[in-house]
Amino acid sequence: MLTELKFDTPVRFIRGIGSARAAIFASIGIETAKDLLYYFPRRYENRGAVYAIAEAPDDEPCALVVTIDGMPSERRSKNGLLYTKVIATDGTGFVELVFFNQRWISKTLTKGRVFRVYGHLERGLAGCTMRSPVVEAVYEGRQLQNIIPVYPLVKGLTQKIISDAVKQVLPLCDQIPNTLPEEIIREYGLVGKGEAVRMMHFPTDMEKLDRARRTLAFEELTVFRLALSKMKSLSRQYKAPKMDYKGTGIARFFASLPFSLTSPQERTIKEVFGDLCKDTPMMRLVQGDVGSGKTVVAAAAIYFTVRNGYQAAMMAPTEILATQHYNTLKKLLDPFGIKVALLTGSVKQKEKEQIKQALAQGSIDVAVGTHALIQGDVEYKALGIAVTDEQHRFGVMQRATLVEKGEQNILRAHTLVMSATPIPRTLSLILYGDLDVSVIDVLPPGRQKIETYAVTGEYRERVYAFIRKQIEMGHQAYIICPLVEENEELNRKAVEEYAEELQKNVFSDIKIGFLHGRLSSKEKDKVMQEFSSGERKILVSTTVVEVGVDVPNATVMLIENADCFGLSQLHQLRGRIGRGKAKSYCILMSDSKSEKAKERLAIMTKTSDGFEIAEADLKQRGPGDFFGERQSGEIAFKCADIADMKLIAETGEAVRKIKSIEPDSELYKAVEQFFEKTKDGKTLN
Repeated sequence: MLTELKFDTPVRFIRGIGSARAAIFASIGIETAKDLLYYFPRRYENRGAVYAIAEAPDDEPCALVVTIDGMPSERRSKNGLLYTKVIATDGTGFVELVFFNQRWISKTLTKGRVFRVYGHLERGLAGCTMRSPVVEAVYEGRQLQNIIPVYPLVKGLTQKIISDAVKQVLPLCDQIPNTLPEEIIREYGLVGKGEAVRMMHFPTDMEKLDRARRTLAFEELTVFRLALSKMKSLSRQYKAPKMDYKGTGIARFFASLPFSLTSPQERTIKEVFGDLCKDTPMMRLVQGDVGSGKTVVAAAAIYFTVRNGYQAAMMAPTEILATQHYNTLKKLLDPFGIKVALLTGSVKQKEKEQIKQALAQGSIDVAVGTHALIQGDVEYKALGIAVTDEQHRFGVMQRATLVEKGEQNILRAHTLVMSATPIPRTLSLILYGDLDVSVIDVLPPGRQKIETYAVTGEYRERVYAFIRKQIEMGHQAYIICPLVEENEELNRKAVEEYAEELQKNVFSDIKIGFLHGRLSSKEKDKVMQEFSSGERKILVSTTVVEVGVDVPNATVMLIENADCFGLSQLHQLRGRIGRGKAKSYCILMSDSKSEKAKERLAIMTKTSDGFEIAEADLKQRGPGDFFGERQSGEIAFKCADIADMKLIAETGEAVRKIKSIEPDSELYKAVEQFFEKTKDGKTLN
């Protein structure tokens, strides 16, 4: 057994762990004493905030200090479960404490003893009850810990095992050097990093905990922003294909479009072309609300690139969206003899090899696809532009990998990034600090305002009748089921069972299709084709239709359990309708009793401004839920909350003040380490 612990000491040498437990710790990324130090609690129980029974909040965790007022009684339920009850008081009221399968507790809960109890207080007709509370004896000379850390657990680990292990490595906090310069720590009221790590595990009060979290969050954001800034300046050192207007016939391309461009589209295209005519790599984000016409900007950039003698690649997160982009680009570029190919996971191997060969030889001008475009064996003869759509679903390094496909000696491809998820400017600085931003903030003429209603399940029959009426008028409808956690199998089951029930009991005379992540690409394409052609009138789906699916004839969307979705996701889903000439309706159904959930859905009924919705979503749900769990992309901070606009502003200020970073400094090491982790996929997806 080692007596002195160091940062790199394997956790198996920590008392109480051993080899078997070390394997469990390794499964959650904890292999050394240092890893354990940085395994922070996911929340805290503030047991020091003690309430009187008469004033305690209902059905929220709270602490009471009570005296046992009677003898405990033991009983068994019909299914044999032992439960113990006892009455306690604090002078302002009485509470019944209930414990399950804890035979020993009767000997502890003797009349007159004082305890601090922590749990959910329930008020009912029979009085107050607290079931399965945490019980701590109160007596003179005993100091109770007021703020209790709660760690993320896996099978085989308990709060006590982790807490005991952390206590042993805590002295290492004295050896943790500060990453941020001393002047930044002083100016922004931060604490030393070692002290911050210590307080994250065992805070003495909430104020110190907030200060510790703020310090570590400040460091994370500062390192992240410096890394993005470095990424941007590094990319500027490369040369990119310098293009020009001569001989492109770009005016003919614009004349061939079946619609007129909006002024924000024209402005954005001008900015993009301006970048393409420079010999430094373009790194531009085109942001626009659902249906604002970003694809035509990408098409113009691709046309311009090909006419300058280079190839283009366009990467989308799903096969459905990639296929749609392929069809759109083919329609726009075919008349000019520009060859477009689709490269996704479901393309047959033989065809895939032919496409790869043609890309390497240069006989295909444009490749549209999913992650398949950045596989190691995909080579381009002369990649001039890399376009990624729905960028928040790709990490920084995936974007860079596609761009690097364009290297010919020293030439790098230009980068154009598109996002239909409106992102508040402050969040945009964090996600896309390495990009210039263009915003398309006007919808093309003809886009319909979508009437949005929030209703409870009591309206179900009326909603079904309304859907039927819309179908009788020649229209179509989407019905969206919420995701069941991350369980694809349960999602498949939920969607298929619901579609079956609707087909059998509600719309027996109407053809219904269903769509979920478990279907093969071929099956998905078939279902979407049948829905697009009008053969199927109702599509029951998970959020796989959230991006890119374009069926102008669909005028109704019913979203079940709408409270389960983020506002930005609801806005994305709603954007699938209102794409034709007929009036469209989005119905948000929810039986949630939560006032917060009702407020969120009310926002959707009042505004269709994506940026306004995004701001509200970020404030209410925080960054982890902003894009939905699967799409959080680059947001992988341990302490930083990117909804904290004040902190983002302060770290931006701090980054500007850090004029130079010494190569042997902790800050320099942290920025370098960020790149290494990124490449390994440990920090960013």
